[in-house]
Amino acid sequence: MNKTIRFFAVISLTCCLALGLTTQVYAKNVLLKVPCSVPFSVPILGHDIVGTIADTINKSSNGTLKVKLYAPGKLVPSLEVLDAVSSGKTNAGYTAAFYYAGKNPASVLFSSFPFGPDPEEYIAWYYYGNGLKLYQEMYDHYGYNVKVIPAGIISAETSGWFTKPIEKVEDLKGIKMRISGLGGKVLTKLGVSVTMLPVGEIFQALEKGLIDATEFSMPVCDAPLGFYKVAKYNYYPGWHQPSTVQELLINKETWNALDESQQTLIETACMAATLKSLALSNGMQGKIIKENTEKHGVKNLYWSDEMLAAFEAAWKEVVQEEIAKDPMFKKTWEDLEQFRAEYKKWADVGFLPR
Repeated sequence: MNKTIRFFAVISLTCCLALGLTTQVYAKNVLLKVPCSVPFSVPILGHDIVGTIADTINKSSNGTLKVKLYAPGKLVPSLEVLDAVSSGKTNAGYTAAFYYAGKNPASVLFSSFPFGPDPEEYIAWYYYGNGLKLYQEMYDHYGYNVKVIPAGIISAETSGWFTKPIEKVEDLKGIKMRISGLGGKVLTKLGVSVTMLPVGEIFQALEKGLIDATEFSMPVCDAPLGFYKVAKYNYYPGWHQPSTVQELLINKETWNALDESQQTLIETACMAATLKSLALSNGMQGKIIKENTEKHGVKNLYWSDEMLAAFEAAWKEVVQEEIAKDPMFKKTWEDLEQFRAEYKKWADVGFLPR
């Protein structure tokens, strides 16, 4: 390069720097290894959500960001995703906050809890209220080294599958039931013996009589797990989980090393998966309920007002106990209650009755 060309090259670069017109700085290529808590075979909660996230990122990042998914147990056990991401054993994971309620009491308020928000209300709290801010604060409070992003939401679950009918509160006493989150604490107050099992172990426990009842999710998610083969009484509504939020966790060092475009792409992919999961979770249920009745002899039953009142009364006791024990639970609950009181003014007048 002669002196004249070199001179003009230096002048041009200097001008670009002064004007902020620097040459593009390409993002460092990153592979996100994502172990999952839910089997891919489970509709919506499985591959439908996390597969959407992976496809969106892999097709849109120009190779600078890739996602590789791992079925439960392939990289880490299904209920250890949070710890694995926080410790750096893996740099990302797909799970749900309430799985870790035993160590993080407030986590249930960010995923699903009894008599909680419906999906639209939950989304409103996250993206208009203080939900996103408190979600991250919750994991920081409990000492986890993760960035959390809502990554999917589904509508109400069924209340559970029972091997015998439940007609009054007394019928619950002595029943052994698999149930997650604070719904389990509610049922414990009503005499149920509660256990938490990974998804892949539920049917076997039900079939062998180790449990008498189980909840997992909504009809289309429950169908491939075959509960109808053993438990013929499927109760509604899902008072314990009116909606459920899934999450994508990313190790904080990994997250902070990403550039803004990569972070934005991940957040956008998660929002796309949330929209898709909401559509699927409302659109796919009627057909399955019909098949359960006509093909499998399932009795679809709706809890009486008496039973719902008993569940809610026990839930109010649980809330007060959790508030007294955990400051993060208290802070989140109070924020949610304030938001829901304002939202109710709209919900009470804005919609036709169902």
